[in-house]
Amino acid sequence: MRKTLSQSSLARWSRRFLSAVLLCGQVVVHLLSGKIHRRNTLEQMAIVGPQSLSINALTAAFVGMVFTIQVAREFLNFGAANAVGGVLAVALVRELSPVLTAVILAGRVGSAFAAELGTMQVTEQIDALYILKTDPIDYLVIPRFIACCLMMPILTMFSFMIGMTGGLLIATTLYGIPQSIFLESARNFLGTGDLVNAAIKGSIFGGLIAVIGCNWGLTTSGGAKGVGESTTTAVVTSLMSIFISNFFLSWLMFKGLGEAVLSF
Repeated sequence: MRKTLSQSSLARWSRRFLSAVLLCGQVVVHLLSGKIHRRNTLEQMAIVGPQSLSINALTAAFVGMVFTIQVAREFLNFGAANAVGGVLAVALVRELSPVLTAVILAGRVGSAFAAELGTMQVTEQIDALYILKTDPIDYLVIPRFIACCLMMPILTMFSFMIGMTGGLLIATTLYGIPQSIFLESARNFLGTGDLVNAAIKGSIFGGLIAVIGCNWGLTTSGGAKGVGESTTTAVVTSLMSIFISNFFLSWLMFKGLGEAVLSF
């Protein structure tokens, strides 16, 4: 019986994931048609961006400080104190900032999308939109998609700066690394392409979070229990999609060693 339930759950998840892929295509088509609800979009941008700054900043600061604690002592033992800032900068901008910001938004925003739209679905508010000749994709999905795609790169850059600040604080106070050496190392290791790629990663992750959260909400059934299940599954699916897509994006963007590391 457990095997039957497991297979049923997997089949249902597969159908909903396929529905998410189709929804992504619909989003692209609707965006090309230029139908954008500006008020809804601005509201969602405020929810995704400014309201996520505090938790994003707190997470980034401690990640930057912990990473510096982990690597600074080892680098000092090898006489490579002038590389601490550069290594932290590369780690933050290429992986930690985009991924951790996406994880935060998946838990905070993606779950909210699934819960909100799922509640609307089980209470037949989505059907009411159709009766009013309003396309739910235009009215509900597109604003959330745009908000996530636009705000995620900004939050990623903000996370990077806060993480570097936290790392700089630890490096200068605990390990006596001069601020000028720390920042100069970061400038030597980083390139403009790293920042651009981080923003691209953030935008793609934001789109995944929006599409998956909205799709799981729109395909909710079964009342309050179904809303809870959709919310949980949407977050798990978003995280899985972020980690898998991060591998392929990193492979495409950073599969070389990098000129800065080679010249160091």
